Amino acid sequence: MAVAADIRPTTLVESIPVADPAPLGLAGFALTTFLLSGHNATFIPDLIWVGPALFYGGVAQLLAGMWEFRNRNVFGATAFATYGAFWLSFGIFVVFATLSKSFATALTSNPNNVPNAAAWFLLAFAIFNLYMMLWSTRVSMAVFVVFATLQATEILLVIGNFDEAHGHANNGWVHWGGWVGIVTAAAAWYASAAGVINGMSPRIVLPVGAPLWTARPGSPMPRRAEG
Repeated sequence: MAVAADIRPTTLVESIPVADPAPLGLAGFALTTFLLSGHNATFIPDLIWVGPALFYGGVAQLLAGMWEFRNRNVFGATAFATYGAFWLSFGIFVVFATLSKSFATALTSNPNNVPNAAAWFLLAFAIFNLYMMLWSTRVSMAVFVVFATLQATEILLVIGNFDEAHGHANNGWVHWGGWVGIVTAAAAWYASAAGVINGMSPRIVLPVGAPLWTARPGSPMPRRAEG
């Protein structure tokens, strides 16, 4: 009597590394942050940032986060996926507020709702950003500067929006938050540029600075050692 062989499909594990997604994620974050911060600093018109928030800072950065999971980089995956979702959430909030009459009516039933909601939204992400800033000390100085300046930006915007919700419009906090956001964007652009050129060169061209805890040279984001 013939015995049927138990044939099971074999899963092949791809060992070829993928391209570093960190420069894309940093670039998407930088450009969108620059446009919104430029508006907060009053030299860029409003709403031009919404498209990039949905597609560049949002979708592209979220995809970078998913590829960081493939690279076994828990820090990069968490950072890019979270801030990709941040921009998607903020962008769609503005789209609904602008295009949906029922949404806009419910939102503006109290004139303090918008700045109050923005303040709580930013405060929640500032809490997330705080521990990511602390752990970025294990990545590189360039990435730490991005998170440190972003923390300052979010705190200034939280204070400004809460102050505006309590009747103090044009209090200056949001304006200063815009300028600190410009610095954040510049730091993220630098880290992105470093990831691109250093990944194309046999040696470090743009230094990202040693981490404060452990040395991980090369990419601006950490990678778990293969083993």
